[in-house]
Amino acid sequence: MSLSKSLFGSVFFALVFFSFSLSWAASDPARHSLLQCLSESIGSPDVSAIVVSNTNPNFTSVLGARIHNSRFNRSSTPKPAIIITPFEESHVSAAVICSQKLGFQLRTRSGGHDYEGLSYVSDQPFFMLDMYNLHSVSIDMADESAWVQAGATLGELYYNIWQKSNVHGFPAGVCPTVGVGGHISGGGYGTLIRKYGVSTDHLVDAKIVDANGKILDRKGMGEDLFWAIRGGGGGSFGVILAYKIKLVRVPETVTVFRVERSLEDNATEVAFKWQTVAATTDSNLFMRMLLQPNTKNNQATVKVSILGLFLGDADGVVTLLNKDFPELGLRKNKCTEMRWIDSVLWWAEFDLGTPPIVLQYRNNKDTSFLKRKSDYVQTPIPRDGLESLWKKMSENGKVGLACNAYGGIMNKIKETETAFPHRAGNLYKIQYWVNWYEPDNEADVTYTNQAKAVHEFMTRFVSNNPRRAYLNYRDIDIGTTKTWSYEEGKAYGVSYFHGNYERLVDVKTKVDPNNFFRYEQSIPPRSANINIYDISVYK
Repeated sequence: MSLSKSLFGSVFFALVFFSFSLSWAASDPARHSLLQCLSESIGSPDVSAIVVSNTNPNFTSVLGARIHNSRFNRSSTPKPAIIITPFEESHVSAAVICSQKLGFQLRTRSGGHDYEGLSYVSDQPFFMLDMYNLHSVSIDMADESAWVQAGATLGELYYNIWQKSNVHGFPAGVCPTVGVGGHISGGGYGTLIRKYGVSTDHLVDAKIVDANGKILDRKGMGEDLFWAIRGGGGGSFGVILAYKIKLVRVPETVTVFRVERSLEDNATEVAFKWQTVAATTDSNLFMRMLLQPNTKNNQATVKVSILGLFLGDADGVVTLLNKDFPELGLRKNKCTEMRWIDSVLWWAEFDLGTPPIVLQYRNNKDTSFLKRKSDYVQTPIPRDGLESLWKKMSENGKVGLACNAYGGIMNKIKETETAFPHRAGNLYKIQYWVNWYEPDNEADVTYTNQAKAVHEFMTRFVSNNPRRAYLNYRDIDIGTTKTWSYEEGKAYGVSYFHGNYERLVDVKTKVDPNNFFRYEQSIPPRSANINIYDISVYK
């Protein structure tokens, strides 16, 4: 072949390729720019496997697979331009760097149990970082610890612990499909709270990607940032990659029970007495009280249920509660002895005898619409107050309350020990819940207003100045920010963090002064010096 023909062929190929590239880039410029940036940052030519643009046929299924609140899975819900699904830590680092270069916000999702959808919804152009593929769990029984990646679920963590030991567990939540990443950083709790505290109390190391794209462990990030991600949430400060946690000891045999009472069967007295007993009894016992709307003889009423986990045998808990809580009338035939791993399944409402392998399943089966709110109770609600609550609940027919006992070791840990502040002085925490299945916006308004009405009614019975709330039960009714100012952030920051809000703002100012990691209830820097990017090219 002559030199002239060779040059002509090369030029022709280059022109065709350039023309094709321009056409493809014009149709999806964000994807093209992101792929190029990721490729350069990671040092690999093929990064397409971790990029799912909104023109990809799989986009809807990838986005919806881990959405647990159908309110934020509608066609009208703002969607990310691109979902980034990293397989390696370097992919996360590159995603942070490239999102900033391209002028997009970055929202990070681990499990998707995000009551307000803030990890996968934004009214600004954004990429979503889905940590689903980073879900390894490595157990080290020699020092009773584990490294768990942020995309793992609580079920996967519990299952991996059980594979190594029948006498170890971890104090975290009861829902197996909750993602570890957000749960631990927000101060996740569960049935071991009175014995061992919250999940952040057992965090000994972590890996995080900061605003500069650097991967830092505890030593590299420093003690201030490490303090902040233990209860202050990770989303304000970086992207959590993994946690090193300390496992806790559990007995070979534990006991669970459930006792239900109607209003005609002493329910008010049971609910009144539970408020003090649950927070003061043996720390080996955790009791949750469910207050549920009910219908009996075509009349709206309320059912009171007491669910318990005792770190011991049935005889032990029956003896304890016959002494401390005779109003409950607990009998041994209401108790079931089992392994701790089986109690995890019981609390998650699996049938008795279900094999633990189901804890590995991560598919989203919850398709309801929902609203959640929270409160802390520091003095018992009097009997007449409970009776007025029953009336209010009957008027707002779908709203229930889950009351979770405090006390035990929670009274011994200082409020400032970690960023999670809700410690001594609280008898119990309330989660208000309402679920519905009607897909229209009118139903949203109806049921969210019901939740607000019950929450407002409870004002006189709960904590005040500030009215406290739980970060992992995210509630945008408390307040949101569009300017990300320190003062504006106080509306929700003081409710979630009390006096710790000031220190969290200082940490934020130090590690992310340009406020790249932000969302509607994030910790703002002390001065709102926000990076504003020119995103017009991608509109």
